Amino acid sequence: MGLLNRLLAREDPPPPIESYLREQHVDFSVHHHAPAYSAQRLAAVEHVPGRMVAKVVIAVVDEELVMLCLPAPCRVDLLKLMNTVATDSVRLAREEDFAEAFPDCEVGAMPPFGNLYEMPVYVDRQLAADERIVFRACRHTDTIEMAFADFTRLAHPTVAELC
Repeated sequence: MGLLNRLLAREDPPPPIESYLREQHVDFSVHHHAPAYSAQRLAAVEHVPGRMVAKVVIAVVDEELVMLCLPAPCRVDLLKLMNTVATDSVRLAREEDFAEAFPDCEVGAMPPFGNLYEMPVYVDRQLAADERIVFRACRHTDTIEMAFADFTRLAHPTVAELC
């Protein structure tokens, strides 16, 4: 069965993040779309500004994985990250560093809920400026949109300047 038919028929079970949000009584919407592998492409497919799309980047801080959430058009500023975490032992993670940490997600399609994967979450201040947030839902074809306030309540992120 082709991708379009699979999207329309919704053969795959919903990603676990949907169940979690329902259990937490969060109002959210799920969007299914053609595969989008970059955050900027995801913003285009969803017809939303890139500043609303949470791009998840994994970093290694003092040999521990941490989750960074940035607006789609931004890049991680490692000096700002070092200042935020108060260490100089910081680097961006490679896929092989973190792929196993997200067994229920396609690589690169992790939702910004590091708390569900036992890792701290850092959110760029620019992303916190919007009332809504859009992010991948464990697949490159599924997206969730929800209130940023609900995301903050559930993920308990540290808001900092990361871009």
